[in-house]
Amino acid sequence: MSGENPPPGECNQENNSNCCKEGETYPTYDYSPPVSGSTNAKLTLNGFGKNQDGGHESKCDEEYHTKDELVVALSTGWFDKKARCLTYININGNENSVKAKVVDECDSTMGCDEQHAYQPPCDCNIVDASEAVWKALGVPEDNWGGLDITWSDA
Repeated sequence: MSGENPPPGECNQENNSNCCKEGETYPTYDYSPPVSGSTNAKLTLNGFGKNQDGGHESKCDEEYHTKDELVVALSTGWFDKKARCLTYININGNENSVKAKVVDECDSTMGCDEQHAYQPPCDCNIVDASEAVWKALGVPEDNWGGLDITWSDA
């Protein structure tokens, strides 16, 4: 997918999110690695509230969520056409674990448009989490943004 520069002020970089760039090519994925009892993933930080970097309402319930809710978005393959909507996953990282609700998709097939907050497509192995998940895992705030984790269906 080829990127375009977002209109001025339209790409929210609140959680160190990347904005699409004119002429940049971004990979897309319609799959994710197989899910096991301990699936490797990259935990990223996402805002699920109105006017936050997550873009629009969550796909599962068409609602916004606060930073204090234990919620996540999964890469397209793991989101599995809403099959995991409103189910819970266990996340293990930073020597801690937390249970979070799947409320959205981190789209791996599309990006660089208004619906995707002018951000590139997600990688195929992303668990995009609210601040509450990062806090529950005991990760210091200055280390939020990218953490190797494992996850499983709860």
